[in-house]
Amino acid sequence: MATADTVGTAGGAGHGRYGGSGRRRGGHGGGSGRRRGGSGGRGPAPGGTVEARLELHRVELTGYCYRMLGSAFEAEDAVQETLIRAWRGYDRFEGRAALRSWLYRIATNVCLDMLGGSQRRARPMDLASPVSAGASLPDALPEATWLSPVPDGRVVPERGDPAELAVARESIRLAFVAALQHLAPRQRAVLILREVLAWRASEVAELLDTTVASVNSALQRARATLAQREITDTAVAGAMDERQRGLLARYVEAFESYDLESLTALLREDATLSMPPYDLWLRGHADISAWMLGPGRHCRGSRLVPVVANGTPAFGQYRPSLSGSGYDAWALQVVEVTGDRISGLNAFLDTERLFPLFGLPPRLED
Repeated sequence: MATADTVGTAGGAGHGRYGGSGRRRGGHGGGSGRRRGGSGGRGPAPGGTVEARLELHRVELTGYCYRMLGSAFEAEDAVQETLIRAWRGYDRFEGRAALRSWLYRIATNVCLDMLGGSQRRARPMDLASPVSAGASLPDALPEATWLSPVPDGRVVPERGDPAELAVARESIRLAFVAALQHLAPRQRAVLILREVLAWRASEVAELLDTTVASVNSALQRARATLAQREITDTAVAGAMDERQRGLLARYVEAFESYDLESLTALLREDATLSMPPYDLWLRGHADISAWMLGPGRHCRGSRLVPVVANGTPAFGQYRPSLSGSGYDAWALQVVEVTGDRISGLNAFLDTERLFPLFGLPPRLED
């Protein structure tokens, strides 16, 4: 069977869409997020072009690479590299294995190469203890430090079996992807392929050039590590009930009016507020409210634009412009809901990179 190592590398001259490396924005393929019952491996009609056959797998591959790498931008780079390698090696592939399995083999090798020697991406909660509202704002940490959010449309197919789509959304939640980063890279690949994509142990063993016993052992260790992380079961956007949708509507109203009494009433007692690229984070009503009235007071008068990130509700936040007219991009808020309360407010401040990814404009007019 042709392997990732036999299909060449990106770089140098080429032809068509996959003639060079680098990020490619847009162009969503189809495919299911799970191994069985989805459309990810069907491919086009026999007369379809190589590029068309490869593009059908872009979304599910991006979801896989995002779970592996913890970065939407690195995931897109990894998928583009995967498709370049596949395009260049397609004449040697000749259908000796399922195209989908071959692509996942290449993508896995690309991700493992990218993870070699790199630090684990994290959330602020992974790096420091909570602070009080009176703490000084620390220095911003480099982008490579942080787990980044991703639009659902980049990593979850538009259509498919409802149960499979639910698993796809649940497995891109911030807490779950952050927990994955605590696994060794090969354990991470095993757990995603077995638990999320429902591959058989024999299929994973073939992909990783190892034994079924080794796959089962890696899966057992990965499960034990995740169990220690105590991942909170937060609601996913597509499965929110009327009560939870009403909660979000009240959150938007309270935030835009900056009614902090009403806002904190919507939060769990142990709710958190984090603000990458700072490792500072707060827990509890008192500190969150005090922060928003103190260092965060300039968010008063903000406007929120709804999007969906990591399977959960999110908003583009725009603060009143210092020019006195309109609103400027400030943060991408990813809101975690547990039961009938908000359990986490994650304000990602790198709007220069994130807002274009989510299709959000850099400013709003009055």
